[in-house]
Amino acid sequence: MGFGFNLVMFFIILPLTVALLFIWLGSRKNIFGVFVLFIWVGIFSFLTLVSIVKIFTEKKDLERVDIYGEYIIDRTKFSGKQSDWQYDHYRFIIKEDNSIIFYETEKDSILKRHKGTISFHPSYKRPRLILDIDEPRHHIIENEPTLYRTVWSFYYVFNSPKYGNVFFKKGKWEPLDND
Repeated sequence: MGFGFNLVMFFIILPLTVALLFIWLGSRKNIFGVFVLFIWVGIFSFLTLVSIVKIFTEKKDLERVDIYGEYIIDRTKFSGKQSDWQYDHYRFIIKEDNSIIFYETEKDSILKRHKGTISFHPSYKRPRLILDIDEPRHHIIENEPTLYRTVWSFYYVFNSPKYGNVFFKKGKWEPLDND
């Protein structure tokens, strides 16, 4: 917990608990023991609730090893024919040797490969990619992508001068059912 919680615990809750315990022991009235029990059950219930809420709201923390893998177009950001077309025509892979291969495809056939390397921007706490792609570069990978984290996963957004934002998520390419 934070500084404020620790301050309240140390200067209010603990002295109040000690005082109530001495009063309870001195007077033998159960109401003071019930107050102590009520206070600590409330605190533990609050801490349990905060922990559960944190699990479902805290964004995924990423390490460099999480970045390696295959990426496909994220069709959940924008659905429709354009998204399906991009899904069938673009994907990339980041390998553990910090190489990147951007694929131009026609469904499962690879038409062109753009190879390069990645490095991680030193100014960012989370792994932000710096691309060094061999020329000629494809318009989708002209600029470095932006990393967005969600509670359970993450995705990259490339800013293409032709398409605008292009969303990639980690995943394995599979043919679409709507063919």
